[in-house]
Amino acid sequence: MSAAGDGPGALAIVLHSHMPYVEGFGTWPFGEEWLFEALATCYLPLLDVLDGPGGDAVTLSLTPVLVDQLSAPGLGERFAAFLKDVRRASHALDVDGCRASGHDDLAAALELAAGDYERALERFGTLTAGDELGVVRALAPHAAWTSSATHAVLPLIATEAGVQLQLRAGIDGHRERFDAARPWRGGFWLPECAHAPWLDPLLEGAGVHATCVDLTDVLGGHGAPGHLTPYRTAAGPLLVPIDRAVMELVWSDGGYPAHGSYRDYHHRTTHDHHPWSVDGSVYDRSRALDRVRTDAAHFVAAARERVAEGGLSVCALDTELLGHWWYEGVDWLAAVLDEARVQGLRIVHLDDALAEFPAADPIDPGTTSWGTPRDLSTWDAPAVADLAWQARSAELAVVAAGPDADPRAVRELLALQSSDWAFMVTRTLAGEYPVERAAGHHTALVDALRSPGSADPAVRSLAPYARAATLLAP
Repeated sequence: MSAAGDGPGALAIVLHSHMPYVEGFGTWPFGEEWLFEALATCYLPLLDVLDGPGGDAVTLSLTPVLVDQLSAPGLGERFAAFLKDVRRASHALDVDGCRASGHDDLAAALELAAGDYERALERFGTLTAGDELGVVRALAPHAAWTSSATHAVLPLIATEAGVQLQLRAGIDGHRERFDAARPWRGGFWLPECAHAPWLDPLLEGAGVHATCVDLTDVLGGHGAPGHLTPYRTAAGPLLVPIDRAVMELVWSDGGYPAHGSYRDYHHRTTHDHHPWSVDGSVYDRSRALDRVRTDAAHFVAAARERVAEGGLSVCALDTELLGHWWYEGVDWLAAVLDEARVQGLRIVHLDDALAEFPAADPIDPGTTSWGTPRDLSTWDAPAVADLAWQARSAELAVVAAGPDADPRAVRELLALQSSDWAFMVTRTLAGEYPVERAAGHHTALVDALRSPGSADPAVRSLAPYARAATLLAP
């Protein structure tokens, strides 16, 4: 018997879906268009895979803040307007420009891409006909794991009450929306895989029974056998290592999306479209799909070898990699599910796997994350010190107000605590947008504490299940 269970090992594919709160905050290239792009190019195409053969074995995690936005009143109207008014027009402008300059081949590639948005519009219309929450309802049978309310880095939260606020607001929202279709079994995605042992009792108290962690530097580097085993904690939740030996076949500088046949995300036209392949040639969809099949077969063979002696390999990916960042990513996932049946690789839902594979004795991983190095510096370093202290001081003020804290102040705190703002600053993404967003939420929070109930919240659809009266009670 292997350390991870009887019989052959297995692969769990975990897709972590997240979008920062952008409803009403900014326009292209930032703001709500981020959500619209992900919906059109990732979430809608992914539904076809999840609903298809083998899709029920994929473990889908949805952050509450993403679902808040997918449930927002008026989302359908704004999304349809983006596809009809912006994407149709911007593709047409680039197509005309390419033809005028004699590049009919580029124009053809752009017309192919324009068709993706038309299909997304049709799919969205079918799902939401007579039901504004149609997309959320379509996701519901697959919504297995949840996360903190706004993707906060939990080890950086100052107080236990602050952690409980993020946990309960997120978990309560998930259960209210999805338990009828798929009862929650305690799976919880730690934002940024950021874990510290002092969180374990709080996680267990909130009903969390398992979470993924990055223990690459704790268990001996890539390929070490310890990454194929869940670990118990003294407080209760299982720590499930992600397996970078498999993940980085996909998600790394030299991973599959870097192959020359695939569509280049970085090389763009005047109106932000992508008619080129990574190798610089005009994009050829059939060539890319041939490569999809090759890479899917390679991935399945590598994963099968990885678990040949037993054990559970967890390949965790940001959902938005598939379709949005990596244009062919959804096709690759579908091909992996097909190829697994051919090669005899067992792909299992992580909830089921944790009931099958016994956990090892507790370890002391210290404080870890997926960041480089595996600590909290991405979100708590000199470059983002102002953001970290701003969020901490705001939390202390809201917690001090206790159950009488203004609901707007609570929601502004949750928005301020998002990991996205510091991440964007550290990675020099999105210019001043993250700093401005954090400053705006902080100002609104202070105003709400000074003048409770004085204004309608700008964070209108955020965290509707955040109840200060119960979550911040002594």
